[in-house]
Amino acid sequence: MGDIGPRPPQLRPGRALAHTPGASGSGSPHRSDSRSPQTPRGVRRSDPDGRPGTTPPVPGRPTSLFLLLGLPALLFALITWQVVSAGPLLDADAAASRALAHPDRLSELLADLGNVPVAVPVLAVALGYATWRHRRTGTHHWWLPAASAALLMALVPVLVVPLKLLTDRPGTPVVPPATGYYPSGHTATAAIAYGAATLLLLPWLTSVFARRALLVTCAALNLGVGFGLVRRGYHWPLDVLASWCLGTVLLVSLWLFLSRNTAARTR
Repeated sequence: MGDIGPRPPQLRPGRALAHTPGASGSGSPHRSDSRSPQTPRGVRRSDPDGRPGTTPPVPGRPTSLFLLLGLPALLFALITWQVVSAGPLLDADAAASRALAHPDRLSELLADLGNVPVAVPVLAVALGYATWRHRRTGTHHWWLPAASAALLMALVPVLVVPLKLLTDRPGTPVVPPATGYYPSGHTATAAIAYGAATLLLLPWLTSVFARRALLVTCAALNLGVGFGLVRRGYHWPLDVLASWCLGTVLLVSLWLFLSRNTAARTR
């Protein structure tokens, strides 16, 4: 019955302390321990890559770099070792070639997409367009992306020709007797020409559909070249696979360089 005037609310026995500080004085309602209301950033557990993350850990940059650079490089080294040492992997390669090699007109046309007179002009158009856009927007070092892609294209024969001489691999039964078929120069040319052109054009496409269409087109062209070379009998499957691995390493390196250069300009 007592006083009915205004006064601060009183604690009642048996009621949860929902609006009082935590038991240890954390200052946070609804908490019954001494933990802070939010884990400080510096106290977070790091993911396997050493960067602050969540639990379970999320992939970080070193993991991605290993997948994009390390795995193709390791696979390329493995294939090259098998070719040089005539390892057991070549038996599977020969069996796959016998199953896939059935020359026809379509396979020859697809293989021709890896010719220098076809692939390099596509890259040249992308070089010109990217240079024009960078210069038009007043980009610092506007010439650098195109020059980097052109240099990468020039590296293809520098890398491929010595490997052909080193491995001295004979061709398939379909082609005239000769050596120097590993790795596939046509596949490497197509991978760098179409891949570098894609990397140069992607930043200028604002539509998600256009970007995806460009990526799909690049992948389709390279898959078509590889399939055509194997189907026509111009190359063993491992010749094509090794060039894809080499091309992946080169293109990822170009992508990292262009990304770093773009990030430096936007700081």
